[in-house]
Amino acid sequence: MSDRPRLSIGLPVYNGEEYLAESFDALLGQSYEDFELVVSDNASTDGTEDICRRYAAKDSRVRYTRLPRNIGATPNHNRVFALSRGELFKWASHDDLYARDLLLRCVQALDERPEMILAHTGQAVIDGDGQVKVPYEYTLATDSPHAPERFRSLLFEPGGDDFYGVLRADVLRRVKPLDSYHHADRTFVAEIALHGPFHQVPELLYFRRDHPARAERANPTKRSRCVNLDPRRAGPLHPTPRLLAEYVAGFVAAIRRAPLSSADRRACYRHLAAWMASRARPGAGERVEDRAPVDPDRLTVSVDALVPGREGRGA
Repeated sequence: MSDRPRLSIGLPVYNGEEYLAESFDALLGQSYEDFELVVSDNASTDGTEDICRRYAAKDSRVRYTRLPRNIGATPNHNRVFALSRGELFKWASHDDLYARDLLLRCVQALDERPEMILAHTGQAVIDGDGQVKVPYEYTLATDSPHAPERFRSLLFEPGGDDFYGVLRADVLRRVKPLDSYHHADRTFVAEIALHGPFHQVPELLYFRRDHPARAERANPTKRSRCVNLDPRRAGPLHPTPRLLAEYVAGFVAAIRRAPLSSADRRACYRHLAAWMASRARPGAGERVEDRAPVDPDRLTVSVDALVPGREGRGA
C-alpha cells in the first residue's frame, strides 16, 4: 500500500464494544487492501478504546483518534471524512458486517464506470447474532442518468443505505456536510445523487445489523435521535417541529445547490411537492428493518461464509 491510500474508510464510534471487533475483522480482512481505516472514538466510556488500540497496534492501516468529549454522531461522521486522505471514501458502522469482496467490487465498479459517483452492493438486515432477518431488494432508480428521476426515487422508495457506499471523495467535498436534524442522512444522500448516478453491484455483500442498542432503537423519538446526532439539539431552540421543518428545507437547499439545469431543478421541486403531499398517506415512511423476518430455511446466503473473521461459526 502507498503512503496515500486509494480508499479511506471512516469509522465513527461511541460505546461500540459489543460488535466493534467483528466489524474490524470484516474490514481488515477485505480482499481489497489499499485503504486506511480512520477511527474516531467519540469519548467512549466502555471497552471501545482498548479494542481500537489493539487493532491499531496490529494493523498500520488503522488510524485511531479519541475525542476528549462526546461531540455527537453527526460531527464525528464529518470528522472521519475530514481526516481522510483517499480519492475514494466510505463510511462504516461499528456494528455492521462486510463480505470480503465488498470493497473490491465497489472500487472496480467505479474504475469501470467513470460516470458513476457512488458504488454499493446488495444488502440484508441481520440480527445481533449475525443471522439474516430481511434480505433487501434494491428498487431505487439511483443509476438513472437523469437527476430528477434519481431524486424522485430517493424520496418515494424505501431507503437502501446508499450512505454506506464507496464514494468519490471530490463529490463529497462539493456537497453540504451531514447535518443533525431528523433524517438528515436522507437529504444528504439526495444531494449526492443530484451530482451523479450510483451503481449497485449485484451481489449481497453488506449486512446491516439491527439490535436494541442501535441508535434508532435506543433513541425512539425524533428529538432523542437528533440529540444523539448532536448534543446541541437538546436545547429549547430545537423542538421537533423545527427538526422536521429543517428536514424539508434540507431537500430544498440540496436542489438549489446542485449543478442542475433549470428544467431539472423545476422537476425536482415538483417531485418534492408530491412527496410532501404523500406523507399523510398510510404506510408512508416504511423502514426495511421493520419488515417481517424471512424464513431461515429459505435463505441461500451464509454470512459466516462471506464475512472475514466468521469462518467456521456455522460449523
